[in-house]
Amino acid sequence: MSAFSSSPRSSWSNRWAYIMVTVGSSVGLGNIWRFPYMTGSQGGSAFVLVYLVCVLLVGIPVLMAETLIGRRGRGNPVSSMLNVSEESGRSPWWAALGWTGMIGALLILSYYSVVSGWIVNYVWKFLTGFTVLSVGEAKSGFEDLLADPLSLAFCHSVFVALTIAVVARGVVSGIERANRVLMPALFLILILLAVWGGVTGDIAGAAHFMFDFSPEKLTGDVILSALGHAFFSLSLGMGAIMAYGSYLRRETSIFTTSLWVVAAGVLVGLFAGLAIFALTFGFGIQPTEGAGLILKTLPLTFAHMPGGRIFGLFFFLLVLFAAWTSAISLLEPFVSWLTERMGWRRPLSAWVSGAFSWAVGLLVCLSFNRWENARVFGKNFFEILEFSTSCIAMPLTGLAIAVFVGWRMREAFVREEIALSPKVFALWYGVLRYFVPLAIGIVFVRESGFLGW
Repeated sequence: MSAFSSSPRSSWSNRWAYIMVTVGSSVGLGNIWRFPYMTGSQGGSAFVLVYLVCVLLVGIPVLMAETLIGRRGRGNPVSSMLNVSEESGRSPWWAALGWTGMIGALLILSYYSVVSGWIVNYVWKFLTGFTVLSVGEAKSGFEDLLADPLSLAFCHSVFVALTIAVVARGVVSGIERANRVLMPALFLILILLAVWGGVTGDIAGAAHFMFDFSPEKLTGDVILSALGHAFFSLSLGMGAIMAYGSYLRRETSIFTTSLWVVAAGVLVGLFAGLAIFALTFGFGIQPTEGAGLILKTLPLTFAHMPGGRIFGLFFFLLVLFAAWTSAISLLEPFVSWLTERMGWRRPLSAWVSGAFSWAVGLLVCLSFNRWENARVFGKNFFEILEFSTSCIAMPLTGLAIAVFVGWRMREAFVREEIALSPKVFALWYGVLRYFVPLAIGIVFVRESGFLGW
C-alpha cells in the first residue's frame, strides 16, 4: 500500500465524534472495573499517584504520537506504520508495530469479553429480581458465577456477538452512532453513583485511601502496574488509537482532542474509584477483593437504597455499554486490516476477528473454575493474558511508537501533523524523545532485576 494512497476512506463526522469514540474506547471497564480493583490491590494512593504521573508524562505524548501515525498513514495499523515509515525513508519492518498492536487487541478482547460477560450476567439478575442482603451473599453470588463455566461461556458469547454487530455496521453507522448514545448516559449514571456513595458510604475513607500518599506502599510492582494501567485506560499500544486516528480529519487538532480524551478518562476513573470505595468501606468490604470488587460491592448497596433494583439495573446496563464501546475499539484494528488488505467485506471481517477472540475467551472462562489450579509462575490463564498484554506488550509497543515518532520519523512530518507552536512542540517532542523511552525503560529494567536493584 503506497504511502500516498488516494483510496477513499471513511472519516468521523467531526472532532467531537472522534473525541466521543476515543473516550468510549478508554472509558470502559478499564476505568470502571479495572481502576478501582487495581487501586485496591496495588497500594491505594501510591498507585493513584503513579498512575496520574504516567498519564501526564507518558500517556499524553504516546496518545498524540499514535494518533498522528494513524492520521498520517490513513490505513489500518499495519498499513499506517508501513506508509509512514516508507514516507520517512525507514525500514518497512516498523510495520511490525501494527501487527503487535492488532494481535494484542484481539487477545485483550478475549478476556475483556469474559469480564464483560460478568456484567451481562448481573444485568439479567437485576432484570429477574436479584437482591442480596449481606456481604457474604454478595461474594457467594459472584463466586457461584465464576464456578459455572457454561454460564461464563454463554455471557461471554453474548457480549462478543454484540461487539461484532456494531463493528460490522461500519465506522459512522456503527461505531460513531453507538458511542454518541452510550457515552453521555454513562457519564450521567457515574455522577449519580458518586453522589450516592457520598451520601450513604464512607466518602472520607475513600478519599483517604485514594489520595493520602503512603510512600511505604510505593514498590516496583506498583509502578509497573500503574504504567500498564495508564496504557490500558487510554487504549494505547493496541492499534485502536492508530485505527481511530486514521479516520480523523486533517483540520482536527491532535493536541486538543488528546487532552479531552485523557481528561475524560482520568475523571471517570477517579469518580468511579471514589464512589465504589465509599460504598466498599461503608459496607465493610475490603478494597483488596480483586477483579470482582464492583460485583461484590454494588449489589449489596443497591439492596439498601430506595428503588435499588431499578438503579442497579440501570447502573449495570451502563457499565455494559461502557464495556461495549471499548470492546468495539479492540475489534476494529484487525477488522480494518482484513477489509483493506484482504479485500473482505466488513461483516465477514468482523465475524472472523471476533471468532478468534471468542475462542481464546473460552479458555479464559475455564481458568476461573476447571483450570483454576493450572498456573504458571503463580498465575492462571486469565492473569497471564492480562499481565502479558497490559503490563508488558502495551507499554513496550508504546515505547517503540515513541522511538519511531521521536527518532525515526521525519521531524517535518511530525510538525505538520501535530501543528503546535514552536515552544509547545519542542516541549512535547522532547518528552516523547527522551523522557518516555527513559521512563518505560527504567521501569522494565527495574522489574527485570537488572543492575542488582
